[in-house]
Amino acid sequence: MATKQLTAQGFKDNIYDYTGGQDWHFKGKLPVIIDFDADWCGPCKTVAPVLEELSNDYAGRIEVYKIDTEKEQELSSLFGIQSIPTFLFIPLEGDPMLERGAFGKNVFIEIIETRMLAATNNSSDPAENDKD
Repeated sequence: MATKQLTAQGFKDNIYDYTGGQDWHFKGKLPVIIDFDADWCGPCKTVAPVLEELSNDYAGRIEVYKIDTEKEQELSSLFGIQSIPTFLFIPLEGDPMLERGAFGKNVFIEIIETRMLAATNNSSDPAENDKD
């Protein structure tokens, strides 16, 4: 599994239709990381291989998308993106979390495990929780 490009229409179809109302309603079935980036962004290029690794490491547990801020200015404006890279972490339940800056794989893992998968792990199949 690899990171996928996301357009405004794809965002509305798969993540959240921001044209339909003010309340956040996540449409996804897996937690999501969205990377707001641009082709000219050096730090974005540094983080890209880390996101690819995470996409593979957490395949089937999270989805990773990229939004090109140059092409998708409506989405960039909607989230107030003023610097890149900026990451939108969307858990299955609760509000999304916006984080700015390029960080290492260990920071991503911590956020994924503690903020995005913690609720999912706690409410997973009870048979899984019975294993010793």
